[in-house]
Amino acid sequence: MAGVNTEIALTHILTRKRQTIVAALGVMIGIAIYICLNTLVIGTNRYSDNAIFKTTPHIRIYKEDEVSRPLTKDSIQKKSTVIVNPKISNISKNLINPVKLLDEIKSQPEVTSAAQMVTANLFYNNGKSQLNGSGWGINIAEANAMFDIQSTMVDGDLRTLLNTPNGIILGVGIADKLSLKRNDNLSVISSIGVIKLMKVVGFFKTSNLVTDKGKSYMNLAAAQQLLGQGPSYVTDIYVKIKDPDQAPKYAAELSKITGYTSEDWQTANELFVAGKKIRAIMFAVISWAILLVAAFGIYNIVNMTITQKMNDIAILKANGFSGMDVIKIFVTEAMIMGIIGTIMGFLLAALIVNLLSHIYIGADIGYFPIEFELSVSLTGVWVGLLVTFGAGFIPARKAAKVDPVAIFRK
Repeated sequence: MAGVNTEIALTHILTRKRQTIVAALGVMIGIAIYICLNTLVIGTNRYSDNAIFKTTPHIRIYKEDEVSRPLTKDSIQKKSTVIVNPKISNISKNLINPVKLLDEIKSQPEVTSAAQMVTANLFYNNGKSQLNGSGWGINIAEANAMFDIQSTMVDGDLRTLLNTPNGIILGVGIADKLSLKRNDNLSVISSIGVIKLMKVVGFFKTSNLVTDKGKSYMNLAAAQQLLGQGPSYVTDIYVKIKDPDQAPKYAAELSKITGYTSEDWQTANELFVAGKKIRAIMFAVISWAILLVAAFGIYNIVNMTITQKMNDIAILKANGFSGMDVIKIFVTEAMIMGIIGTIMGFLLAALIVNLLSHIYIGADIGYFPIEFELSVSLTGVWVGLLVTFGAGFIPARKAAKVDPVAIFRK
């Protein structure tokens, strides 16, 4: 009986070739757009994540500012002192025993790398020209493992900084503003007035104007000297973990281990995370809407076929075909159209993704941030077949309930 059901379904399809082609094309376009949009979301998110992680750690460990208490009690004199305008307490932000903390953090199984950091507010001076910004005092090897700084270098080599105690790597925006070249000397003044003559050993470019016009990298010892501090002075520890999406969970764990505040990148970049969610929801709605339009096309064709084939359905049921056989006939008809459209949609999506991946965007993006995602494509195929099945099954149930006696009476 199964072979007869398939033969009848093929007969319906072949006698309505134009409608079959239109339905298959609708599914093809729906599947292709579904795969392309979801692939685009993954590619865009991957690029934006890589871009933000060039300057932002997965987790930042630091000492939180403390605000002076507005009300303090004196147990001896039995009176209270009221502070009308509480201020941030003047307490050092130095992490106690940072080397031990760093070793404890690196020993955690989810941590891939960690780096000590000292951030200093600076003024860069070259002759009469002055520019303000911030300097990152780092162990360049640890920081490069975390942020891949070498990939942003446009002039010079990171290893030069290791051999140059007073070396500094500048953003290209600073170099343009102050007319600096590699191996030039630069006068740097910290926020507490310490002046240090530094040698420019390289330039980096992130294509983030704020970063490129104000940020610099230097050795950890140089930043400590600019702040008038000793070699044990460290204000932050930056942490990179295996799965960035799990940062909030591991940040809470690291806070318990270290006793300091741990801030995950998602909390520090809420607007960025919200933008990712909006983009994903928007593309998902569009792709599903197009798939549903394609499904309605198949639904209408199957429903129209059932309406026009009522007499044939009645004859089939009178000759011993069950309601389940009738459902199989029309579901098979819908699935054949869906499979043809899904295969064509898969191939069309692969072609579009390949074409987009060869479009040069420019800047540090390079080529369009998209590549063929097999998992997304397979999901698109399954979704397309599922939607097609539903579009055929709903009207097929109507056909299964046909009473042959009532049809013959008409």
